[in-house]
Amino acid sequence: MSDKDVLLEVTSDHLNTGMRGVPVGTCRTSFVTPSEGVHYCGYPITELAAFAPEDIIYLLFNKELPTSEQSAQIRSELAQRATIPGDLESVLHALPTTGHPMDWLSVGIHALGMIETTNDWRSDAMNLIARMPRLMGLVFRIREGRTENIPADDPDASLVDRFVNTLDLDGIDKEKMTRVISTYLVLHMDHGGGNLSTFTGKAIASGHATIYSAMAGAMNALSGPLHGRANQSCLEFVLRVGTSDAAKVEAFVRAELAAKRPVFGFGHAVLRTEDPRATAQFALGEEICPEDENFKIIKTLREVAPRVLSENPKISNPNANVDIASGALLHHIGLTDPTYYTTFFGWARVAGIGAQIVDERSVMRNGKGTPLYRPKYIAEEQSLRHVE
Repeated sequence: MSDKDVLLEVTSDHLNTGMRGVPVGTCRTSFVTPSEGVHYCGYPITELAAFAPEDIIYLLFNKELPTSEQSAQIRSELAQRATIPGDLESVLHALPTTGHPMDWLSVGIHALGMIETTNDWRSDAMNLIARMPRLMGLVFRIREGRTENIPADDPDASLVDRFVNTLDLDGIDKEKMTRVISTYLVLHMDHGGGNLSTFTGKAIASGHATIYSAMAGAMNALSGPLHGRANQSCLEFVLRVGTSDAAKVEAFVRAELAAKRPVFGFGHAVLRTEDPRATAQFALGEEICPEDENFKIIKTLREVAPRVLSENPKISNPNANVDIASGALLHHIGLTDPTYYTTFFGWARVAGIGAQIVDERSVMRNGKGTPLYRPKYIAEEQSLRHVE
């Protein structure tokens, strides 16, 4: 029996719960299971982690992995769409450097939409995907005041190489950086239809706002500490731990719990095992930075935290989630400011949200698209006092 066959009966107990678990639609790009985590178009994420981001973008939009010819075609299409046909840099130069990088990313996406919108859902989605590496690199450089000698963009390079080349940091291992970011993007591109940022983007698009407006709204949703900004908080948490000594790590975790502070990087709303995306990142870390101090800390946390958290019977999943390892890997490759980490999450999720918006606007209901999102709210008793 499928999920479609067992639709939830909505009762008053579901009100004011954030619609958690309430079915509202179908998703063609991804789903999550308690044992295997996220699947993209039926493929468990463990089978996809080593793919290039371009091939996963093809998968999300076409619902099948590309052949070698199709892989070359998606790269060619993205290269043709990569050049930004306007002055994005002037917009970014006008932003306050005190603003959070996620706010810069949201404004940058809005600016891209004002520079050029075709009003074709797929074309705009692919244009945005193709231009994200340059936007990301410019956000870093201009926000940090590194505005001189920004390298020209190379549309024919890979998506990740275009970001790394724009960023142009000294003293980094470009091969490691490319590999870590590529893996990060693939692991974070989609996560079902009901997470806050994806749902927000689709809801905005249901009013036929542009895909840029929808995606900027999705980035704003992602920026909160209860959603995408948890990966920033997780690295800040790891830096506070400061040691990989198991006894000291356990004492730290217990002290955090006693103070009623969250233990970042553990638990998941659906999974009941370690997040396969975390497992993949731990494997990558063992290969490229096993002696990195932050990586050693998260390895110890991976052993200690689930054991301590499982002492609480109310915690159904004490295991590592995707956020525990990503910050340590990004820090290792030279991206040491955790306030930027959620922008990578946003960059990745642009592909999945974009594919879902295209589906909802152009495919669902035999091409008519889903209607305007408009959930029902029930008036509370006090608001009815004057209605006799």
